[in-house]
Order: sequence, then structure tokens, then C-alpha cells
Amino acid sequence: MNVPKDPVMLLSFVNTQLRDNYSSLEEFTKAYNLSVDELVKSLDGINYKYDESLNKFI
Repeated sequence: MNVPKDPVMLLSFVNTQLRDNYSSLEEFTKAYNLSVDELVKSLDGINYKYDESLNKFI
């Protein structure tokens, strides 16, 4: 499956995947061959930060 490029769609996709399928951001990014830093930077652009304790961007 392709990862959305639009930051808002990306946010929804990532949080859904984290909730349903992955126990950490690192596990998710490995599965999709993504850079953690690039993903975090993209979502930081719309003022969302990863919360490790909740395993989602808030």
C-alpha cells in the first residue's frame, strides 16, 4: 500500500496503522521503508508530535 503524501491524510493513515498494527513508530517505518525523521518532520509541519506513551501523533 502507498503511504499518502498529503500531511493530513498521512496523519490519519499513520495513526490508524499505529493503533491497529504496530507497537511503535520504528516498527511502522521499517515496515513501510520510511525514515522516522522525515515522517516526524512532515507531521511536525502540521503541528503534530509523536507521543511514544500513546503510540500516536497528537
